[in-house]
Amino acid sequence: MKKTDQLSAISTALDKIAHALQTMAGNAEATVRIEDGINAYLWDGADHILRPVHSVNRIPLALLEGVAHLRDILLENTLAFARGHGANNALLWGARGMGKSSMVKAIHGHIETLEKSGLSRLILIEIAREDIATLPILLRFLVDRPERFIIYCDDLSFDRDESSYKALKSVLDGGLEGRPANTLFYATSNRRHLMPRDMIENERSTAINPSEAVEEKVSLSDRFGLWLGFHNCDQDTYLAMVRNYVAHFGIEVGEDELRALAIEWSATRGSRSGRVAIQFVRHLAGIKGKSIS
Repeated sequence: MKKTDQLSAISTALDKIAHALQTMAGNAEATVRIEDGINAYLWDGADHILRPVHSVNRIPLALLEGVAHLRDILLENTLAFARGHGANNALLWGARGMGKSSMVKAIHGHIETLEKSGLSRLILIEIAREDIATLPILLRFLVDRPERFIIYCDDLSFDRDESSYKALKSVLDGGLEGRPANTLFYATSNRRHLMPRDMIENERSTAINPSEAVEEKVSLSDRFGLWLGFHNCDQDTYLAMVRNYVAHFGIEVGEDELRALAIEWSATRGSRSGRVAIQFVRHLAGIKGKSIS
């Protein structure tokens, strides 16, 4: 076991011991802590612990081909927030595999590389959809911290009879406590309104007052000041993504061969997206005897 892994295991064990002791004392939130030099965490809603992420799974921002206009909007919003200026919660919605979650992580990583003048320390915290109900607990810890926090939920959506969305709705806008000034909430979803269309139509058709029946859930998405829509890409954009990855990883391949193989790959997958492009490039790297991460 590597020394860093050993230290991480020891840290996790100590966190659990501290949590147990604090729970017995009636103050479980005191176990949450921010470590020096670690700017990414996973929120454990069951134990109320921030688990440090020593190596974030992300790609360079420049590799996000085909979504440059969306990238620039979210980057501008995030930089404004890191500078202590006005910024909006953001909902990145739309087609699968088009780089929604990759964009959030890539922008955070990009900002880490910038000159720190005028920028606060920016920390990315990922929260699972299942832990949304514990979001207010996390925010109560963060409110007095000097850092600034992007709280990020990947693949956010709510199904029938779920009520945890109410905690998020209250935090985003309108609750008594509200959202602390040093936090933003970014979410990705395949659904624009965070709930299935058949649920919306069903509730409208069966409710005494159809518009009010769905207003509470649909209005959740309205709490995000910034909506960024990701759509399926055309063949030219897909090929541009492939070329970008090939150049980045230094894979030697002729243009005609690359084009033919890439189009064949997308045809077998039945779709074109950034995810399909990187999967193809990993396949191509294997054919060419090239190791890529």
